[in-house]
Amino acid sequence: MSNTEHREQSAEYRKRGGRNRLFPVLCTLLSVLCLCGMAPAARKKAYVKTLKDGQYQLMVAGRPFIVKGVCYNPIPVGESHDYDFWNDPAQPWLVDGQLMKKMGINTVRFYQPGEDMAAVRRVVSDLYKKFGIRTMMGHWLGFWNYPAPFYDDEDFRKKVKADVLAMVEALKDEEGILFWVLGNENNYSFSGKINSWSSERIDKIQDPRQCLLARAETYYTLVNEIAQEIHKIDPAHPVVMGNGELICLDVASTFAKDVDIVGCIIYRGKTFGNIFKTLKNTFDKPLLFVEFGADAYNAYEKKEDEDMQAYFLEYQWAEIYRNLGGTAAAGDGVGNCIGGVMFEWTDEWWKHDEWDANGLSVHDTESNWSNGAYYFDIKADRNMNMNEEWFGLVKLLPEEEKTSSGQVLNKRVPRKAYYAIREFWRHPSKSSSIKSPERPAAAGKNKR
Repeated sequence: MSNTEHREQSAEYRKRGGRNRLFPVLCTLLSVLCLCGMAPAARKKAYVKTLKDGQYQLMVAGRPFIVKGVCYNPIPVGESHDYDFWNDPAQPWLVDGQLMKKMGINTVRFYQPGEDMAAVRRVVSDLYKKFGIRTMMGHWLGFWNYPAPFYDDEDFRKKVKADVLAMVEALKDEEGILFWVLGNENNYSFSGKINSWSSERIDKIQDPRQCLLARAETYYTLVNEIAQEIHKIDPAHPVVMGNGELICLDVASTFAKDVDIVGCIIYRGKTFGNIFKTLKNTFDKPLLFVEFGADAYNAYEKKEDEDMQAYFLEYQWAEIYRNLGGTAAAGDGVGNCIGGVMFEWTDEWWKHDEWDANGLSVHDTESNWSNGAYYFDIKADRNMNMNEEWFGLVKLLPEEEKTSSGQVLNKRVPRKAYYAIREFWRHPSKSSSIKSPERPAAAGKNKR
């Protein structure tokens, strides 16, 4: 064979397939590089991006994502808090999911999964695959343990940690999962006024303030330990720490550094006040309102008041948008907010006099707490103006309707707030035109 023929055959070999031998090698090399950290964002389904100006932006599937959420607990009229809605044959999430999608909701928050993880996975999957709605899955961290949440007891801590990690292992591969939410208002127990707990070690501390700080440190170290373990088994989904108001977040900034997002439960009327700047200075983490809202019952006028609820919620969303990170809407805001989760989707008829079985079928109008920031009805009797059974964006009525599968479900009727927030999300620039609803003269004196 001549040199010329040899060169021609070699060229033809390379043309036909010689290059293909390099393809598996290149694929292996790229895989190794990715595993070594060259593409961390691509491996994470959701993560928080820190911008050059110190603002925060939530990224989901590679795109900016604003949490437009709602707390979801679809308990039928006549049932109590322990009702297993995950296995409800009427599948309320299919009806609610359609309404949520039409409104623009992209996230639901569950406070804790049910015991049947197969049923939980089905609900999470249905909401995401059928309606594009993602799930924030929470865990109470034993807050309602009887007789108390013993956060300074090693066995109790191990049990709580094991329960949370089992939840994460069971659900982490579901496409619809967005966040893990640890706790809710558990920090209110530090003062001993709600779900009081202590230990022999803490009881030896004489100073009440130091006792409170010891409880805070004890609890937040548990939250941090759990967050660290979650990151090991599921780096794809951020960990949110639920916290009532800003109470003790200065302690959390030292002992719960490994949480990704601070989730605040806030009820301050139409404004969140200084929370954005205060959190930035106290515990510089992305802020997500994991629970906020307004009820739709006017305790002063003793009647349903959809205008009042819509007014407060629209103002609250306007403040959230002014403080979003990475968007033009941030304007003069702080830029540390990533969205919010309204309380709540439907009314909960079971909350007042829960021990009375007959009361579970009564939409009670008796308030059980007071909040002056919701000023339209603060002059109600004894200033008790917050009605736990009336926070729904959607009315839950005792009348039943048939679903497409032939099952029966309590009738759902969206309130004015449903439509007001839907329009706000579509046209947030119009928020400057929010007007206070007209009030009768007697109630108008309550404004401040």
